Amino acid sequence: MMEKENFRRRSRYILVFGVLAAAFCVVTVLNINTGNVHISIAEICKILIRRGGEGIEANIIWKIRLPRVLMAAILGGALSLSGFLLQTFFSNPIAGPFVLGISSGAKMMVALVMIFFLERYAFVSSYTLIIAAFAGALISTGFILLLSRKMTHMATLLVGGIMIGYICSAITDFVVTFAEDSDIVNLHGWSQGSFSGVSWSNVEVAATVIGVTVVLTFFLSKPIGAYQLGEAYAQSMGVNIRFFRVALILLSSVLSASVTAFAGPISFVGIAVPYLIKHALQTSKPLVVIPGTFIAGAVFCMICDLIARMAFAPMELNISTVTSIFGAPIVIFMMVHGQKGR
Repeated sequence: MMEKENFRRRSRYILVFGVLAAAFCVVTVLNINTGNVHISIAEICKILIRRGGEGIEANIIWKIRLPRVLMAAILGGALSLSGFLLQTFFSNPIAGPFVLGISSGAKMMVALVMIFFLERYAFVSSYTLIIAAFAGALISTGFILLLSRKMTHMATLLVGGIMIGYICSAITDFVVTFAEDSDIVNLHGWSQGSFSGVSWSNVEVAATVIGVTVVLTFFLSKPIGAYQLGEAYAQSMGVNIRFFRVALILLSSVLSASVTAFAGPISFVGIAVPYLIKHALQTSKPLVVIPGTFIAGAVFCMICDLIARMAFAPMELNISTVTSIFGAPIVIFMMVHGQKGR
């Protein structure tokens, strides 16, 4: 009986990850060959194998579409994993960087850096933006942790997180009011959420920071599994609860800050994707859920970015508009389903 159950579980894992891998490949190709200039799959393979080439098609692939789709994959995976870590921390599936105001805090600090530093130094590195976003994410998270000590009900805490997000957004809007016109133009496109204008240097920085963070998250897989069974059980298994909770917050903040620094605030991905992947895998084991969440988040954001580019081409939608259309109904379903389960 046990062997049959293990076989079913392994088969389910293979099926889900197989579907995710196939979807990743298909969506990547669609993102590269679809646009105002259609590029055939044969031409794409030829250009990628040469690792260069001349002509319009090669420039479009190497300078625009490939870095953009890779960034969408990296940041989508990071945002989903950030949501999973926050849901583990608060023991609630509705917790996420956008809902809790963490993304708004990161947005506020990046906006301040872009306005005040760009005016003086005319250049701000990608690492500077990540550090600024990380600081903003930590500020918002700190306030949320203070609220969590006073508010035991998760619904009340979520409302508090939304209010923190509004405060951060108000500060951002206030500062933008007194910014130069050129800064406002830069901020407007970024603050609405978009993967456009991504360079290879941006991809390298994002991949480095997020890659290291994902590896560190894997090291926490056993403590996460123990913590999911209760704080008392985790302590009995030798988990240092204080260190563990701090590590969760720091890792989730780095992930959400990296997304905000490069693409602006993106909504609902951090809540919807972990929920879907847990139900698809029918498990909460971190060693399975962590890679599944990352890959599913990558696929989800690549699909949303493709829709954002092509739905009303040549006009481009904000990425948060598309993620909200798909993500918000999932969150509503989660809340309704949660109430029925009680």
